[in-house]
Order: sequence, then structure tokens, then C-alpha cells
Amino acid sequence: MATWNTRGLRGSALEDMINRTNEKYRQSSLALIQKIPTPITPINIDKESRHITLAYFDQKSTVDYIGTVQGVPVCFDAKECATDTFALANIHEHQVEFMREWEEQRGIAFFIIHYTHRDFLYYLKFDTLLVFWERMLSGGRKSFRFDELDPSYEIRSKSGFMVSYLDQLSKDLSEREA
Repeated sequence: MATWNTRGLRGSALEDMINRTNEKYRQSSLALIQKIPTPITPINIDKESRHITLAYFDQKSTVDYIGTVQGVPVCFDAKECATDTFALANIHEHQVEFMREWEEQRGIAFFIIHYTHRDFLYYLKFDTLLVFWERMLSGGRKSFRFDELDPSYEIRSKSGFMVSYLDQLSKDLSEREA
């Protein structure tokens, strides 16, 4: 049984930026993306602030976000990394399997990674993740390095969208169609 405490709030700044971006996308009729809450059972609740301070996860979560962009079903997960090496232990096998099944249903799956020490946002295509994942399963590195990534998938803020990932999604789609 996995437990949650205040460490679980890591990444909440990234998620807040993504949530704000998704709301602007919705208001602009560009996309409809929802944050998927992780089901938890509270164990300790601070009586004064009424905040949960300790809980356990009821079940394995799949991804952070699911929705549609101009009729294209998408799912993605948000991750943060404080170094140039991203440990694949931050991604769980059940997430990879869910994303694989999502893509088999003609959806698009990806990760948004925030390299916090660089203040650099990156769109990691699912097929790129699979290359690193398969390498790990074959006995290779259990991580990937920043310099292994395609720099053209950097996410830049644009026109008030803090995490403007639609350009990279469009690039991903066009490469699949080529």
C-alpha cells in the first residue's frame, strides 16, 4: 500500500501551470483536458487547517490528464526533474501499459517534463519514452539524459499559455502521419 504525505505535493507548481493552460485552451475552444484526481483514503487530517497530512492511495493511478484536442484523444502525465538525468523509476509500468493501450486506440500519449534546474519544459513523445523503457528492460540504463532528447520538442510559453504544448502535439501528430 503506497502512502502519501506532503512529499506528494512535489510537481504541484507544474500541475498548476498546466491546469491554467488547459483552462485557457478550454476557453479558447482549442482543447478540453481534465486533471484526473488520484483516489486516496485519508489517515491523518490536521484539525486546525482541515488538510490531509497523511493518506494512502486507493488504487494505481494511470495518467494526470485526459481529454481531447480538436477531436484527437490525448492523455499525458506531468513530471519534474531536478537534474539532467531522468530516472525511469518515476514512471510506473502500469502507466506505460495504459498509454500503450491508449495509443492502440488511436489516441496520443505523452509526458510533459519540467527540468526545474534549467526551467525547461519538454514534450516527451510516447514512442521516445518507449525507446528508453525498452533499453531499461533490456538491461541498459534505468534513466535517460537531457542530451538524448530532441530539442525541437521544447515547450515554450506562448500568448499567455504557460505550458503551451499544442505546437509540440501538432508536430508529434504530423510526424506520425508522415
